Amino acid sequence: MSHISAGIDFGTSNSTVGLTAQGSTRLVPLEGGHSVMPSALFFNFDDDCSYFGRSAVAHYTDGVDGRLMRALKSVLGTSLIGEKTRVKARTLTFSQILAIYIGHLKKRLEQESGCEVADVVLGRPVHFVDEDEAADRKAQDELEKAALSQGFRNILFQYEPIAAALSYEQRVTREELALVVDIGGGTSDFSIVRVSPERAKASERKNDILANTGVHIGGTDFDRQLSMAQVMPHFGYGTRTKDGKRELPSGPYFDLATWQMINMLYNNKAMAELREIRYEAAEPGLVDRIIAVVEQRRGHELAGRVEEAKIKLSEESEIKLALPFLSDLAPITLTRETFDTAIARSVGRIRTTIAATVEAAGVAPDRIGTVFFTGGSTGIPLVRRAVLEFFPGAAVVDGDMFGSVGFGLALDASRRFRS
Repeated sequence: MSHISAGIDFGTSNSTVGLTAQGSTRLVPLEGGHSVMPSALFFNFDDDCSYFGRSAVAHYTDGVDGRLMRALKSVLGTSLIGEKTRVKARTLTFSQILAIYIGHLKKRLEQESGCEVADVVLGRPVHFVDEDEAADRKAQDELEKAALSQGFRNILFQYEPIAAALSYEQRVTREELALVVDIGGGTSDFSIVRVSPERAKASERKNDILANTGVHIGGTDFDRQLSMAQVMPHFGYGTRTKDGKRELPSGPYFDLATWQMINMLYNNKAMAELREIRYEAAEPGLVDRIIAVVEQRRGHELAGRVEEAKIKLSEESEIKLALPFLSDLAPITLTRETFDTAIARSVGRIRTTIAATVEAAGVAPDRIGTVFFTGGSTGIPLVRRAVLEFFPGAAVVDGDMFGSVGFGLALDASRRFRS
């Protein structure tokens, strides 16, 4: 039997797994016929089983009693990784929950390959945590520990934009400099890489990487910023206390708009705080809405609808967001103009990081022959403009928005684990 190796792109919003066997690389179907699976895990309290991806989200939205976990990757490198959360009769750390999800990806990989897979290249952002090397290293160590706990024995890491470059390189016909733009759910990463059909055959590519930078901004940040700007005001965010002296505390609204923080609202302490906020509010009817969402545990459903709205705003200038679980709230009008304003500061940081990438590469922008886009957030118009204004003469190539990194990681694994 030929050597089998794999690459896992464990993303903030979605995950993919690539498999290389008998000289062929492909993405593994993780859920039905889908090779892309939402990075979601649902603990069902009725049957004591765990569900993953679309199935996890469906159980949650169907009102099954349980606990939904999303955006787990975002806790890597933060103090939350060691925090414990109640899952029915068990108390689990986020590190343990992350390992359960990685274990499911491994199970699907081995079902597809028909044998145990010990060798894996895990994707990682350029920075898990900005400007904190110790926290960044800890984040990688936590991810490695999760993979080891699930039976992987030989684990290597590769930067996600480099993996995307390896995927893009499969289609080039001549040597060129490519800027790989990978903007996913949690991070924005940029690499300037020398690619060619000949270079694709080499196992060592260090000298072909001219620059590799990143910033901890991604799709979940844009979700939160859209929610805070255009949705949370309908729940009381930004309104004042009845004595008119101050605005209501923003903490619960921030948590409700942030995927990985939503579960923190589902406890007695948080509910007591919300009831105190309602008592102090000049418009208590608005606060009743956030209380209803938390009481009904609809937080992830709300975040999911905001995420869907964000995607629609990439195509339309104005949309309506309906929240049927709040009968007193008419559909909310969301505009791209206001969304652009809400994310402008984050996009500015992306623009600064691109400029740093070019400077680090030591090349003029007009030497970049192709801008290769991958990652779900590259479809946002303001983000694309921020990238392309640096390279007006470059060809623009859109890769597999969600699968390029997983495929490239499997290609990388086939070379680095070659005996």
